[in-house]
Amino acid sequence: MWELSISVNSKSLDIARFVYQTLKAQTAEFGVVVTCYEEFENFYILLACPLEEKSRTLSVIERCVIKVICNFYKERFLTENLRLPLHEKMSLMAFKKALINFDKETDFYLISKNLQLERNLHLDSFYYFKLKTLREKWAELVSLANENSDYLVSNEAFFDILRFLIDNLEVCEDEINVFEDENGYFLTPQHEKEGECPYSKLSKEGLVSSLIELCPKKINFFCQNDDDTAGFISRIFEERVNVCYNKSVEKIDKFSVFK
Repeated sequence: MWELSISVNSKSLDIARFVYQTLKAQTAEFGVVVTCYEEFENFYILLACPLEEKSRTLSVIERCVIKVICNFYKERFLTENLRLPLHEKMSLMAFKKALINFDKETDFYLISKNLQLERNLHLDSFYYFKLKTLREKWAELVSLANENSDYLVSNEAFFDILRFLIDNLEVCEDEINVFEDENGYFLTPQHEKEGECPYSKLSKEGLVSSLIELCPKKINFFCQNDDDTAGFISRIFEERVNVCYNKSVEKIDKFSVFK
């Protein structure tokens, strides 16, 4: 058997939960045993797998660690260091999400280059002692935003920069359909993965965040009326968005879009 322990500070419950749930779900078919416990102000996620499955398990762990650093740690870094002028909550959330996903490929490379998965990995120690170059890169991005904060006071200038960031993100989906009903928003890629349910209830913030992360070439937005969220998404994605207003959209068979 091959074993690995991943630990994180107990204050980072969201990270510990994400790592545990992700690894447990994505390694189940490999026969990997995943457990967790809390001790001495740390959460520990323990994995054990057959030696013949070590390679596949390592690949899953690496992707998980990279996602944790690029999302949770980078968001924390931006929150602590960005000094942006006051704007509407949705706009600031979208701006931060665009910065999180900006130049993602280089972030991935720097993390992967320094990641060594042996017997123990403490995420905080890895982040602070092995990823100095990554933090310096993020600091340059934050410094550029802070230095231009006076310019960003203008609402139009703020959205110009936000659109620029989004236009330069990696495209992860060709086409995405968004539906609105009384329960919220439902997002589905044009070609959803087999066995995955493409729909989940999303808030306005969750929808905008997901669309920025996926950064599709085309967004088909089916909404019931003049929706503020559709207007916001159209403003930041511009010509990529096709808004379809239909007051009876809740009756549309969502699967018919793909037939």
